[in-house]
Amino acid sequence: MKHKIKTVIILAGVTTATIHVLNKIQNSLCTVKNYLGSSYNNYYEWRFGKIRYSKKGNGSPIVLVHDLTCGSSNYEHHCLFESLSKTNEVYSLDLLGYGLSDKPNMTYTNYLYVQLLIDFIKNIVGRKTDIIATGDATPIVVMAGHNDPEVIDKMIFINPQSLYNLNQIPSKQTKALKFLIEIPIIGTFVYNIFSTKSIFEKSFYNEYFFNPAEAQERDIATYLEASHLPNKSDSGAAKYVFASYIGKYMNTNIVHALKEINHSIYIIAGEEEKDVHTTVENYEYYNNAIESVFIPNTRHLPHLESPEDVLKQIEVFLS
Repeated sequence: MKHKIKTVIILAGVTTATIHVLNKIQNSLCTVKNYLGSSYNNYYEWRFGKIRYSKKGNGSPIVLVHDLTCGSSNYEHHCLFESLSKTNEVYSLDLLGYGLSDKPNMTYTNYLYVQLLIDFIKNIVGRKTDIIATGDATPIVVMAGHNDPEVIDKMIFINPQSLYNLNQIPSKQTKALKFLIEIPIIGTFVYNIFSTKSIFEKSFYNEYFFNPAEAQERDIATYLEASHLPNKSDSGAAKYVFASYIGKYMNTNIVHALKEINHSIYIIAGEEEKDVHTTVENYEYYNNAIESVFIPNTRHLPHLESPEDVLKQIEVFLS
């Protein structure tokens, strides 16, 4: 009996060590090219960690806020950043837990990001700003505008999260999955299964882009890199924000805030995005001042798939 127990302990130790090595190898391979490095990188010392942001241009300020999906970072807006900086002072940040920002082991919520956005605008931008946000980041901007109306001027939402999905709160199943992913070594291994190159390729080809041929290898590689960037001594730190995301901890009901905010709001939607017409109709139902436009032959990331068309709509609205 003692011999069997000893054998099990040895096998468990060897298996754990092997998984740990595999995790290290995958993280190294995914981040070796440093796609997210930029000469425009700056850091905001926020209370929960350092926030990476890029700043360029002069004029009326615009803040770009990326989506909350796995692998998201300010790279998502790189086409908008370069073009808009010719006429505006543009800020593009990595939210806490994403990209080159710090990735503390904590539960990430909508309220956390609302506070981050308000603090960033007050302490870094220093004046009322327009904001462009994608997908799941839309509720952050809505709640920030509701909580502190003086920090945000105009809002542009690119394929905003559906109001129905935002009502989904953590369940026993999602809480258990969050717990599993946050476990050292084993949890990192599970997270790595969710963040392989093939997974990102499927996302770009089937969800993010309408025309798969428009998806560039660098786009996929950068998302892959962002999903594996370490945090100081914790090589698997990117998993914590994903655990909160998949656990539904970032969701919040924004209907009340959407009804009450008095900002100019413009929705830019990919014509081929799933259920996007229903989503836009719901937003317009609760705030009839919202305007919208659909970009043909695009899905979730029209600002990567067809940036020229998106820029034309942004310029018309902000002018």
